[in-house]
Amino acid sequence: MKLVIVESPSKSKTIEKYLGKDYKVVSSKGHIRDLATKGKYGLGVDIEDNFKPTYTTIKGKKQTIDELKKEVKKADHVFLATDPDREGEAISWHLYDALGLKDDDYDRIVFNEITKNAIIESFNHARKIDQNLVNSQEARRILDRIIGFRLSKLMQAKTDGKSAGRVQSVALKLIVDKEREINDFKEEEYYTITAKFNGFEADLFNYNHKDIEIKNEVCANEILDKLSNAFKIESVDKKSKNKQSKSPYITSTLQQDASNKLAMTSKKTMSIAQKLYEGIELADETVGLITYMRTDSTRISNEFIKETKDYIKANYGEDYVGRVKVSKKTENVQDAHEAIRPTSIKRDPLSVKPFLSNDEYKLYKMIYYRALASLMADAKTENTTVILDNNNYQFKSTGQIITFDGYLKVYKDYETTKEELLPPFDTYKSNIIVSNDIIKEQHFTKPPARYTEAKLIKEMEELGIGRPSTYATVMDTIKKRGYVDIVDKKFIPTETGIEITDKLQQYFDHIINVNYTASMENDLDKIALGKLVWYKTLKDFYDDFEPSLKKAFDNMEKKAPEKTGETCPLCGSDLVVRKGRYGSFVGCSNYPECKYIKANEKVEVVVCDCPDCDGKIVERKTKRGKIFYGCNNFPKCKRAYWDQPTGELCPNCNAMLVIKKDKIKCSSCDYEK
Repeated sequence: MKLVIVESPSKSKTIEKYLGKDYKVVSSKGHIRDLATKGKYGLGVDIEDNFKPTYTTIKGKKQTIDELKKEVKKADHVFLATDPDREGEAISWHLYDALGLKDDDYDRIVFNEITKNAIIESFNHARKIDQNLVNSQEARRILDRIIGFRLSKLMQAKTDGKSAGRVQSVALKLIVDKEREINDFKEEEYYTITAKFNGFEADLFNYNHKDIEIKNEVCANEILDKLSNAFKIESVDKKSKNKQSKSPYITSTLQQDASNKLAMTSKKTMSIAQKLYEGIELADETVGLITYMRTDSTRISNEFIKETKDYIKANYGEDYVGRVKVSKKTENVQDAHEAIRPTSIKRDPLSVKPFLSNDEYKLYKMIYYRALASLMADAKTENTTVILDNNNYQFKSTGQIITFDGYLKVYKDYETTKEELLPPFDTYKSNIIVSNDIIKEQHFTKPPARYTEAKLIKEMEELGIGRPSTYATVMDTIKKRGYVDIVDKKFIPTETGIEITDKLQQYFDHIINVNYTASMENDLDKIALGKLVWYKTLKDFYDDFEPSLKKAFDNMEKKAPEKTGETCPLCGSDLVVRKGRYGSFVGCSNYPECKYIKANEKVEVVVCDCPDCDGKIVERKTKRGKIFYGCNNFPKCKRAYWDQPTGELCPNCNAMLVIKKDKIKCSSCDYEK
């Protein structure tokens, strides 16, 4: 009997059906060991002995290991089939070590998808554990343990924060820096001038063919006084353009689109993708519907390319068959995985819908059509640009029509291409066209937009911070730690989030920054390739980190509890705001001698009914004291607004009307009452 060990129980059931009676497939149920919490600073690492780690069995996993040992004794040969990334390689090494395997006893196999052909083929490429990949993953784990344990202890001692981390704290810094940009932003007035014609509009953009800015109403009126209703058609430029589909999903782009298009958090997205990867029970088979979902690579297999091109030709015609996209991104691509794609293009979303939950169906459908569209022909458009002249003021109008839909044939639900048809200008006599009206419109410059989860993930990816497997965890951690509030799906740093960011920058700006974090990711990649020695990389880091940490423990000022202005009724000491397990509370500053705690006297200011549930929209405050309006059924209902709701709904889109700059406007569309 041959024994195959995978990570997931659901995966083991799927794979065992493919391999037959000569194989037994069992699961380690994920990680079996982790760094111990003993030794210097509780790191589980001997810093003086080249950062030698000490591992301990994860709680509840002893029985799993004992059961696996029994299965190993019965087996003729063992195949370690954990996930095809560095973390999976490290889990295989831990299994190898904990189960006492010998080199002749085992082989390592990897597969990017859980289908019968992929599983069978993986045995033809069996190998031994790649120690370089293991070293890279374990170096990452030790690095994160040192920074996480040591900085978290510092933050707990000196601030209201609970934790800090190598990637987490840099992501939080991005959010804090963005908030400061917004706070420093100075609003500026400007005007636009638009000429309205039958069927189209044209905007003023040049004077004497040079850019023009209209800073105030006086300037706008001066320009209007110089304009007539007669416009000369200066030029009509028509160009055919190709619109190319995007590459198949990688982890970060999947999380971004799931957030933007499906309103899913990165944590939820990865959980659903995991299920789709591990196997879904269909009518006649159990099969993984998508390839491995933690990847930096846009590469797709030749087999999938051929199958999909044949599918496109058969279903849409030869003209719709496209070309394979070659990614220019070569740095930091982890382990040459494939992109996230369906395991077979023949399993279209409708055919598997009866076997999926609603969220599973939505995510699979998006993955399926992204991969299909990536191999379809470009869409073709005809773009028209018209320049009109009025007393040396140039106005521009643009139009676009789709002449060939190409990949949009299947992808139009996810990518809007607006068609705007302009009139045939060659029919106008004397090359003159008369406007119905010319209007001015006041505008104000807007501050930078706050990060949504999707935008933050995109920024982290572009800056080289973290890896696919870390994004969801980072998003979840900064929310759970109370370092950010989420309002209108945007991150707003709390007072605590700002405090710990500033403290870390005061003492660790050379480590907790974008460049250092990205550089460390590059070093971990080099360890994976055998180009750097893992413990030497850790030593270089530690020799820089530890002196800064000692200085911070010695010199960082501890935050004093905030006084409420009241005195304790028992002992007369000041009452202060403290942080407890269940949130903030008011207690005596003379604790533990006096243990007085003030009863909660929270009063809700009701603004209107909640449009989403039976709750009420009430006035609330962020931890920084900024007022917003949210449902009192939070967290069950997460409806919230920055501007005060009126209780009325928009006649256009049915969203809430709010009071904004003394005007009543829609919170979602451009409607103004």
